[in-house]
Amino acid sequence: MKVLMFYEVAPDGLQKAQENFAGHRARLDEFYARGVLLMAGPYGSPPIGALGVFTSRDAAEEFIKGDPFVLNGVVGRHTLHDWNEVLFAGGK
Repeated sequence: MKVLMFYEVAPDGLQKAQENFAGHRARLDEFYARGVLLMAGPYGSPPIGALGVFTSRDAAEEFIKGDPFVLNGVVGRHTLHDWNEVLFAGGK
């Protein structure tokens, strides 16, 4: 099982994104290097939100608690959902 993290951009979030991007990116890189964040990225054009795929709920919650995008109002709302992946490398 994986955990999906959904972010929704706050009404004024895109205005705040650039000044918080370096810290957010560093956090993405840290969690990816630890092997607990498998992939992440924005969706929509312009972005209306973002999605992250984590190996556990604990990792996703830890990420959110210290993410500059959450702490500084880029993200207006976030949700976590358990995901039972069906197709994956090495699985049948």
